[in-house]
Amino acid sequence: MSVNGGPTGGSGASDGAHAAANRYVPEATVARLATYFRVLGSFGENGTTTVSSDELATAAGVNSAMLRKDLSFLGSYGIRGVGYDVDTLTGQIARALGLTVHRSVVLVGVGNLGQALAGYAGFGSRGFHIAALLDADPARVGTCIRGLVVRDIAALADVVHEEGITIAVLATPAAVAQDVCDQLVAAGITSILNFAPVVLSVPPHVDVRKVDLAAELQILSFHESRKHAMPRPVAR
Repeated sequence: MSVNGGPTGGSGASDGAHAAANRYVPEATVARLATYFRVLGSFGENGTTTVSSDELATAAGVNSAMLRKDLSFLGSYGIRGVGYDVDTLTGQIARALGLTVHRSVVLVGVGNLGQALAGYAGFGSRGFHIAALLDADPARVGTCIRGLVVRDIAALADVVHEEGITIAVLATPAAVAQDVCDQLVAAGITSILNFAPVVLSVPPHVDVRKVDLAAELQILSFHESRKHAMPRPVAR
């Protein structure tokens, strides 16, 4: 990923912006930038104007050294003794993540999970607009969810073209996920958020992020088992 941010406050903002432009950012850092963006939003809502690296790191669940390294990819180093200006840093991260551009999204699969995702307010508050809902079930096509009429999956190519969509949320059953994915790619979709419990095969130019809720619960179960297996401390 390349970024287009400048340092937060202080002198040399222009130089920092040019130095950060087109700089590669590791995927792990990109994921944490999204977390920082969310946390900064909470600070801003509470009226906080400046935040120290320790405060921001603690709220984001990382250590301050990692935070400073992540933000250095944006050319942002804060002001010694003051910290980071919340609004400025929020803007920097928004630009780096491409959130200053309005992005329309198509959601495919409006079963129970898809309907919940369609009503998720977090998409809109972070710059994403669910522009279309698609499904293959005739019983769902034509129904209205959150003000949007569900359209037939057969209209996918037209919807993508009409709305200028490049991002899709996939919430179909596993058995049809790859077929729907192929249709999405053929229609011009280049980024997919996959909620189907299956690994998708896509061309090199298509990015896929997989959200496996069951796997996350299994990881938590593992940690719970480890906790119970640990010897209990002896009372003295």
